[in-house]
Amino acid sequence: MRKHPVTVALVLIAAFVFAGYLHAPVEGQGGQTSVAAVPSEKGGQDIFGAYDVAPWPKPLSTLPGHETWTWGAGQYVFAESPNRVFVLQRGELPVLKRPQQPVRLPQIGPSVEFPMFRLPLRDATSASPPGSLFGPDGKTPGDDLDVGKPGVDYRWEHIITVWDAQGNMIEDWSQWDKMFRRPHAIYVSPYDAQKNVWIVDDYRHAIFKFSNDGKKLLQTIGEPNVPGNDEKHFYRPTFMAWLPDGTFFVADGYQNTRVVKFDKDGKYLMTWGQRGESGKEKRPGYFNNVHGIAVDPQTRRVFVNDRNNGRVQVFDENGKYLDEWSFGQRPISDVHMFIITSDRFLWAADRGTSKLVKYSLDGKFQYSWGVWGEFQGGFWGVHGMSVDQEGNVYTAAVDSGGAQKFTPRKGANPAFLLGKQVNPGWK
Repeated sequence: MRKHPVTVALVLIAAFVFAGYLHAPVEGQGGQTSVAAVPSEKGGQDIFGAYDVAPWPKPLSTLPGHETWTWGAGQYVFAESPNRVFVLQRGELPVLKRPQQPVRLPQIGPSVEFPMFRLPLRDATSASPPGSLFGPDGKTPGDDLDVGKPGVDYRWEHIITVWDAQGNMIEDWSQWDKMFRRPHAIYVSPYDAQKNVWIVDDYRHAIFKFSNDGKKLLQTIGEPNVPGNDEKHFYRPTFMAWLPDGTFFVADGYQNTRVVKFDKDGKYLMTWGQRGESGKEKRPGYFNNVHGIAVDPQTRRVFVNDRNNGRVQVFDENGKYLDEWSFGQRPISDVHMFIITSDRFLWAADRGTSKLVKYSLDGKFQYSWGVWGEFQGGFWGVHGMSVDQEGNVYTAAVDSGGAQKFTPRKGANPAFLLGKQVNPGWK
């Protein structure tokens, strides 16, 4: 007897549904799950997501003459390769020893004492230079003495350093230390075969381009120490991003509320963006604190972090508004910056939740990982991240200070890993 086609189809559908039910995640005793970063692992938990924490870099206190000093605010980290990783920081801070007993502080309030168990002794970003942007006249640069005494409260040293895979410092660009006030980000364009190094300094309102070995200053964009919002000036720029033809975009920034577009030679092309109502703005193209930018090389779309409004806005390369999505409730969420990896996902560093957060490029939340803390592997104020050719992830944090390295765990689900950074121009 021949079976009716509809009956056969129903039987097959039922079989697939049943099979899927048997293999689906099940709550309760004996149930299976598929949400672990390493599904085969017994016990433990995904404290650091799909990664292990590497003992990297070696402490600054291991360097001769720096035995009592440690990292200042970690501004950015960029991996040219696993054996050449740039770390950008705002000077050094004294090593602190935790008191054996907390101290009562009745002048602040009843039952207040410090330090508290597990809480940090110091926030590196407020302890590190610089101090005020301007001096008493409101025009000339501040002298930074309002953050303490040089050599006692901080040292303006090791601003740009380069580290190998084992955490050894292999380069110290100390010849440029004095030219920076508040270096904010460091990059090598993925499309530059010369691998020139770019540094954004938001207090100097300028971007500096160096040779790869750090011996030559090749170009300055913006007029140092002179803020403005025309084609020749920035006002506290923050981050950069490149297109495959070398065109680049600058997030400008803390004070200006715009994106500035340049050609591959640094010639001004255009700008877009207007100041909005901070914390409440919903209108396209209005920003408050443009603090992060990335591009999708396939579509040439520009993703802009409208930080104070808790959203990413997406534009075409000429500033036409295309899309947006929220990073979550403000001020709980506070995304510092983001990158787009070579597998075409956006990874955001959320200072508020102390997590790295993965989104599809149309804004669908995928995954997040990270835990707050100043211990090794903990996140506190991640302000920069990078991924090398081996899939190792690096982060720099302004609050805890310095930089960290994470290596993929054996057997980790690839969906939980950051894709490698885009670098088709060099390997």
